[in-house]
Amino acid sequence: FSILSSAIVGYSVMFWLSIETKSAEVLSYAVLATLLPQALLGPIAGVYVDRWKRKLTMIAADSFVALCSLILGGLFYFDQAELGLIYLLMALRSIGNAFHSPAMQAAIPMLAPESELMRIAGVNQALQSVSSIAGPALGALLITSLNMTVVMLLDVAGAIIACTALAFVAIPDPVRTEEKRKPGIWHEMVEGWKEVQKHRGLPWLMIISVAVTFFLMPVAVLFPLMTVTHFGGDTFQMSLVEIVWGTGTLLGGLILGVWKIKIRRVGLINSSYLALGSYILISGLLPSDAFVLFVCLTIIGGLAGSFYNGPFTSVLQTFIDHTALGRVFSLFGSLSLLPSMIGILLTGYIADTIGVSNAFWISGCIILSLGVISFFIPSVMKLEKRSGEIRYFSAKNDLRHSVQFGKSGIFAGKVLVVWSSSVIVKRKGASGGRKSEGFAVEDFI
Repeated sequence: FSILSSAIVGYSVMFWLSIETKSAEVLSYAVLATLLPQALLGPIAGVYVDRWKRKLTMIAADSFVALCSLILGGLFYFDQAELGLIYLLMALRSIGNAFHSPAMQAAIPMLAPESELMRIAGVNQALQSVSSIAGPALGALLITSLNMTVVMLLDVAGAIIACTALAFVAIPDPVRTEEKRKPGIWHEMVEGWKEVQKHRGLPWLMIISVAVTFFLMPVAVLFPLMTVTHFGGDTFQMSLVEIVWGTGTLLGGLILGVWKIKIRRVGLINSSYLALGSYILISGLLPSDAFVLFVCLTIIGGLAGSFYNGPFTSVLQTFIDHTALGRVFSLFGSLSLLPSMIGILLTGYIADTIGVSNAFWISGCIILSLGVISFFIPSVMKLEKRSGEIRYFSAKNDLRHSVQFGKSGIFAGKVLVVWSSSVIVKRKGASGGRKSEGFAVEDFI
């Protein structure tokens, strides 16, 4: 409910700004207000997400976002919704999202086994896609039939329902020692990046993703203007493009959630860059009377988005220690958004000088090139290709270790004997004796 209501509010505000101002500069500032606070605050927010109880963090963040929507609704009611105040409240909502998003992503691995993470990411993508489909449709409908105050109140109602439901869900938190819990914000931020560097190829995977986002973000801002100025569309057609994109991401999420795809996740991520770049490139070359083809191609773009988001999220949830997930997700979000701010600031200039359609095909070419390059980075392609390697997880102590077949190791008082077909975990008893437990290799892969 909260995701859907927030989507309705987001699309409604963007549609309202598009109709009232018809300005690319205003849209770029609105997107900047939505993303910049989250990008700047992200690394710090991640530290506190890993310190605090993740369920309470999600409830508090969602409630804060709802409060901002309530205030914005009051401004619309009293006809005081000036651009500066709209930007301010959108920025405050962004601060709430800086805590909510990483807390939600970090909580999932505490509730599900590693083997199901990509499927769960697909299901989450499908749920978000439903909001992406219904959000623009309901947003366009509501701003033409009701006033903006009612739209804002829907977000408040959605947050109340979501927080109430979440209060009855038990979400465990990773166990952290007191010595590691509060060494200092800067130190913990650095530790988050060090956790990424432990896994060869993962930093390059994140860098390529940041580069793609840098060239994708300005185009994403220009989608409403592409529909209005290049194809001569209206509010209905703007919402139609968003609905079709959401349909594509919904189909992609369902595919990931229903079928257990055997293809390596890194391969899916790189292939999604190729598909997304091709979609944007071709869209920029379409004539002004090819709106129907543009809509059809948008389904491909939505599918590509799902095949990137689901696998990438599950890769981080798999490789990163649970106690650092909040920091890593926040850090990646900031690294993705901060460089993109430059592109967003230049959106007005791009639209007025280069042209909206030209911006599409140029960005498409660059994203397509990055997709090709990503296939030729050995450490990235070998990220999941760990011959004979398995991962050992201890749910009780939230430990993660990698061992090689035919070797033994001692970790945190536990003796691990690894065979070719099974893993025998021998734990020291209090009296010096040993207890044994057997696990199938499939339990760890």
